[in-house]
Amino acid sequence: MSTYNTGSTHISQQYDNELEDLRSKVLSMGGVVEDHLVKVITTLSTTQLEGVEYVAESDHVVNSLEIEIDQICTEILLRRTPAASDMRLVLAIFKTITDLERIGDETEKIARLVLKLNDPRAITIYYTGILAISRNVRRMLSDALNAFARMDSKSAIRIAQMDKEIDAGIDLLMRQLITFTLEDVSAISAVLDAVLAARALERIGDHARNICENVIYLVDGIDVRHGETGIS
Repeated sequence: MSTYNTGSTHISQQYDNELEDLRSKVLSMGGVVEDHLVKVITTLSTTQLEGVEYVAESDHVVNSLEIEIDQICTEILLRRTPAASDMRLVLAIFKTITDLERIGDETEKIARLVLKLNDPRAITIYYTGILAISRNVRRMLSDALNAFARMDSKSAIRIAQMDKEIDAGIDLLMRQLITFTLEDVSAISAVLDAVLAARALERIGDHARNICENVIYLVDGIDVRHGETGIS
């Protein structure tokens, strides 16, 4: 009897370690994605292009992490037959790494749009408003990852609501960008790229909100994609 209990305890501890390692890998992936966004923000504030050059060539790092974590999740589902709470963790992680991968894609898109500017000084003309919003988006992403790390659904609800502020900022920015084309027809190409960058930031905010919703699902077992908790 004691031998059986010892073996079961060992297997249970090993399983717990696997789940904790899985959570750590998700946070590591989140750290890489956030670092790429920070590099873009640094370029927008300094007009030094090294950061966006790195991001434009490093999306494969994020993709590799997604594939690795996806494989671990699949193996756990096949080998462990998780209980309900652990199943929620694995499913929440599946969703979260998809959101992180897409944040990486959107960040890379912004980096490539910035690189298209022939004159780095143009960044200060067309991307000033984007810089302010990008800082809010970065804070939202960072807070969403912290909520995931702490399994804090209450904070996740609050953080998800930041998306409304970001959307309002994007709407104002679009109106500002339109004025550039009215004042200078030759600016249309650069302004259109800035619009694409702003929309990419908007989608990053959406994916950060999704991560918050994943936390709520993980902790409370509630699917809030349709506003059941008052998130709107």
